[in-house]
Amino acid sequence: MNLFEKIFNYQIISRLEDSGTFMITSHERSWLKTMLAHPAAARAFTAETLNKLRAILEPDQAMDSSDHLIQKASSLEKQVYHPLLRALRRHIMNKSGIRLTYKLKDGRLNPDHSGLPYKLEYSMVKREWYLLWYHLRKRAFMSTRLANIISVAEESVPSAKADDILLWIGRTLDSRKSEAVIEVVRMYNAELSRILYAFSSFEKDVEYDSENDVYRVRVCLLGDEYEYLLSKLRFLGKRVRVVEGDYLKKRMLESSTKALERYGVTASNEEMLG
Repeated sequence: MNLFEKIFNYQIISRLEDSGTFMITSHERSWLKTMLAHPAAARAFTAETLNKLRAILEPDQAMDSSDHLIQKASSLEKQVYHPLLRALRRHIMNKSGIRLTYKLKDGRLNPDHSGLPYKLEYSMVKREWYLLWYHLRKRAFMSTRLANIISVAEESVPSAKADDILLWIGRTLDSRKSEAVIEVVRMYNAELSRILYAFSSFEKDVEYDSENDVYRVRVCLLGDEYEYLLSKLRFLGKRVRVVEGDYLKKRMLESSTKALERYGVTASNEEMLG
């Protein structure tokens, strides 16, 4: 990887991300224009946003997938988009209260619960949307699958009270966060973009040690995100190694040991193999 590629992959991209700017290729624009023609686009965007996107992409050519893609039979997959996303985003943005009716695990309805929505979160493991919210009567932080929510209605909550609750939630979540540092093995620096993409769903910072030509990814995560991060580390294999994070090191060592044992390699004969 030459010097320009390093600057492009790290410094420029990180600065663009900080400013909220995204770089897209002509292929990505063509793909987006094609996707906006799908009937589901009308449910995913407001009419104003959809018309604006279509106007921006007017000069671009739509992707012709007829000669390149063949759809084969597959198992039923859950849709990423959910009809409640737009309404809940609006309530979160306005810091407005909500009244929820949702299903319990046993199928019973749990009607009319007053709360304050905090965040929408997508689980990459379960492939489902969750609403993180504060239960006003129970004074508890809740996580509810959008698939279990039957109805949502706006409810008035004093702005001062809402600000206090949101501040408490933010502090509580910060106290549960932990960090791990993943180092990119230097010989795989040329694959930096692919490696960073694997961590795209995590809150992270990228550090570059110019003296040693080493990239390190500092990942911030909650307890329930460890399994997903582990799956990404196993996928990347020898391209990365955990340099900070005792739990991750332990789990990766266990996985490696079990993998070797399947092929008859134990700790004793591994030493003999050199």
